[in-house]
Amino acid sequence: MSLLFIHYPKCTTCKKAKKWLEDRGIAFEERDIKLDRPTREEIEQWHKKSGLPLKRFFNTSGNLYKELQLKDKLPSMSEEEQYDLLATDGMLVKRPVIVGDAGIRTGFKEKEWLEMGL
Repeated sequence: MSLLFIHYPKCTTCKKAKKWLEDRGIAFEERDIKLDRPTREEIEQWHKKSGLPLKRFFNTSGNLYKELQLKDKLPSMSEEEQYDLLATDGMLVKRPVIVGDAGIRTGFKEKEWLEMGL
């Protein structure tokens, strides 16, 4: 199984998730979300494949999300506008993101990752 682990190295949740993968001997390709942010096309593809609500792809606890007042703006934005926005800055994206053969998940919820077969 190929697994892409997209994270921000300074994020404590990302560090915990990376250790979780390593402790289980799960091989993964690593990508820094700030240096190599997801493209609009990737975000759209991941969203559609994941079955998750698009809001789950936003880092709702991040400073940038709050500065841009996205809590109030997102409900009136189209999916296309939200994809474009997410692609502008990796810090807007909920992390970590795992992309694998068994699915795509944002954030680290051990139960969800186990349900994916990790």
